[in-house]
Amino acid sequence: MVPRALLLILGFVLLNVCASKATAQERARVIKDVEFANVDGNSLKLDLYLPKETNPPLVVWIHGGGWQKGSKDRCPLQSLTENGYAVASISYRLTDKGKFPDQIHDCKGAIRWLRAHADKYGYSTKKIAVAGASAGGHLAALVGTSGGVEALEGTVGGNLDQSSRVDCVIDYFGPTDFLLRSRNQPNKVTEVDSPVYKLLGGRADELVELAEQASPVYHVTKDDPPLLAVHGDKDKTVFVGQTKRLIEAYDKDHLECGILIVPGAGHGGNVFFTGGVRKKVVKYLDQYLKDSPEN
Repeated sequence: MVPRALLLILGFVLLNVCASKATAQERARVIKDVEFANVDGNSLKLDLYLPKETNPPLVVWIHGGGWQKGSKDRCPLQSLTENGYAVASISYRLTDKGKFPDQIHDCKGAIRWLRAHADKYGYSTKKIAVAGASAGGHLAALVGTSGGVEALEGTVGGNLDQSSRVDCVIDYFGPTDFLLRSRNQPNKVTEVDSPVYKLLGGRADELVELAEQASPVYHVTKDDPPLLAVHGDKDKTVFVGQTKRLIEAYDKDHLECGILIVPGAGHGGNVFFTGGVRKKVVKYLDQYLKDSPEN
């Protein structure tokens, strides 16, 4: 039989856990399925997670799934509302609906839309972060490095008076150099059913110009925003060398960047969005998005 005192303690702990969860839920306002563009009948939507704070800075999340699956509905960064951030989880055309550069056009269209509608929803776009995992990490890094590259801007969703540039990037284990992958992971980029083959519409080692255009490392220039790259050292899906390759390109141009290697981690998992990794990500965002009194 459990002693009454222990039952009271357990009850108190459970009440506090529930209260903590309730408080977090009360702090965030969630707005689902807002259409930011419609391309040839394909409705592109986003979800907004808005904290209680007034005019919070914005983090844009891009989901993974090999550019062929995945959804905005699962946003592992939505808890950033607890740290005073607004989060927008966006969709983009998957490879059954479009080939590259459709995906980056959609992401940039979403960022322009978010800027154009900031006053309506009550977040700040004076400073924006973009983050993503795997295929979403690739697109986040490409958003950051290709600011002003006309071929990768597109006109999705209009709002062409708005900028698609961002102020910092978080790339969680995204591929960054498709030509390098064609040499050390050819099954991922050259086989007909491989994710990159579907993205590009052919083999990366044959569509060299397109593969370079789709690879963030080939767009790094001195005006690119700060980058934090996060990768597991046991990742067999996207080798950690892809992240190191992007960091090398940043270092070459003396740009602000950091790399966080997660020991024992593979390709994805809660370890990337909880505990010590989460704390470092929040610290990074605070540094680059909250350093201005305007925010």
